[in-house]
Amino acid sequence: MLGSLHDAEDAVQETYLRGWKAFPRLADPAGVRPWLFRIATNRCLTMLQGRSLRVSDGEPLWLQPFPDALTGISVELAFVAALQHLPPRPRAAILLREVLGFSAAETAGLLDTTVAAVNSAVQRARKALPAPDPTPTADVREVARAYRAAWEAGDVDTIVSMLADDARYSMPPLPEVYAGAPAIRAFLLEGPSRHRWRFLPTAANGRPAFGTYLLSAGRFEAAGIDLVTVRGSRVTEVVSFLGPALFPAFGLPEFLDPR
Repeated sequence: MLGSLHDAEDAVQETYLRGWKAFPRLADPAGVRPWLFRIATNRCLTMLQGRSLRVSDGEPLWLQPFPDALTGISVELAFVAALQHLPPRPRAAILLREVLGFSAAETAGLLDTTVAAVNSAVQRARKALPAPDPTPTADVREVARAYRAAWEAGDVDTIVSMLADDARYSMPPLPEVYAGAPAIRAFLLEGPSRHRWRFLPTAANGRPAFGTYLLSAGRFEAAGIDLVTVRGSRVTEVVSFLGPALFPAFGLPEFLDPR
């Protein structure tokens, strides 16, 4: 709903706080799950309303990766990005129906609307959203392992050889996007390849991911979380979320021993 791990954590805490305070008044304790989802959905809708005001004032909106290990649900970053272009209530409707598995009647109850309105919102949302990509295969994981090895060896030629011709490389919150293997190669040679790196494998949004560490002052320091999209045997996109803020959510340390 929110496209932000930190905002989602805030919403969860607020949901449990409100639920705890109101629980004695809950008529049917057996219905606690939909009741909590109703509180969470309303909290998200309120947060999105406030966010839309900030974005209209020129504040940029940056998505964040979501660790696969936190839930049993893997939602692709492209899907989350597309969701942000939907109005909040249709966004809620399709997530409740398609991701969380609530029925149309249950979703209507959670959103205080009708079944017909829910079905209409879901149909419109489906047309605007990308089809899900298949689950990464063993071949994809092998590409990810080779990609990691090339970075740790400082082998720019191998990294570039693994890229699709139309690959993209971006580094939120920086605005630069490098499109195409030649542009990515030039970027790597000008900056990252001049340093030593370590990559720790993880997973986010259903894709291979790495915690990246830059050698500095005798130790490897957390630099960012890289999401790698692989199609066939080629890397088609790398999104590097800069900074150490997300490392705790992925269970990754802030520093690594250079040995």
